[in-house]
Amino acid sequence: MKFLTNLFKMQPKVEKVDVTKRFELISPIGQGSMSKVWRARDGKTGRPCCLKILDLEKTKKLEARFGKLKKPTEGEVAIQLKHPFIVKTTEHGITKKNEQFLVMEFVDGVSLSMLIDAQNEVMRKHRLRMMIQLAEAIEYFHRQNFIHRDICPRNVLLDRDWMIKLIDFGLVVPNTPPFQAPGNRTGTANYMAPELIKRQKTDQRIDIFSYAVTCYEMWAKRLPWESGATLEAVLHHINSPPTELAELVPDIDPVVAKVIMKGLAVNPADRWQTMGEILVPLRQVEAANPS
Repeated sequence: MKFLTNLFKMQPKVEKVDVTKRFELISPIGQGSMSKVWRARDGKTGRPCCLKILDLEKTKKLEARFGKLKKPTEGEVAIQLKHPFIVKTTEHGITKKNEQFLVMEFVDGVSLSMLIDAQNEVMRKHRLRMMIQLAEAIEYFHRQNFIHRDICPRNVLLDRDWMIKLIDFGLVVPNTPPFQAPGNRTGTANYMAPELIKRQKTDQRIDIFSYAVTCYEMWAKRLPWESGATLEAVLHHINSPPTELAELVPDIDPVVAKVIMKGLAVNPADRWQTMGEILVPLRQVEAANPS
């Protein structure tokens, strides 16, 4: 709990940064619903980096959804994460325009969503290892007593060595009773756990569900259910059983298929309860099938 306690201590006043003067903005590398992301060079260090600037109004609206709860900012969370499969954040602060910004390592690679669409030799050869690396990243994240709330392929990058980098901590909340309370539906609709969509109590098992949906796509190039454009449509689909993965991918290892299907259970009590539980059978399969 010391990790969480540190988040809520009074922070010293942060000097606002003129990012247009400090950073050389080389090229945009992404624009999410709440931010702009740039490939940049830090004039302070001379090093290449990734600069993420959060939209001021949209960030305020998100934080307002949590009412009186003090939701940690993306920067407060990201700066403390130290794991090889999580993107490294070196600095966070406030711009002269009062926008939050993060300085991160620049990952020269592709998103997992692109590899899922391609279903190329890289995906076929490395997807079990990718599943394990992503599980290790989430397991570490959960040990810090956080819920990610937005595990999905677009929030996973792969570097040139095809190593996982989990990104985007804008929706992260502590795994504590106030933040587990029903009511707040945030995330990416097709990856949201049933209890989240139904506005029921949530915990870290919503990330396990999202992880399982992501892994299902890695093998089948499709979602377990038909894609829904609205939360109501998604809720309708998840009330029906998902298509068995082994039917779509007959050559999948049955243990891997079972791991993924159990993670998709509608009732969180029927899912894997921790990412550590998931890692045990996956590592056994990997050890029995060295590449």
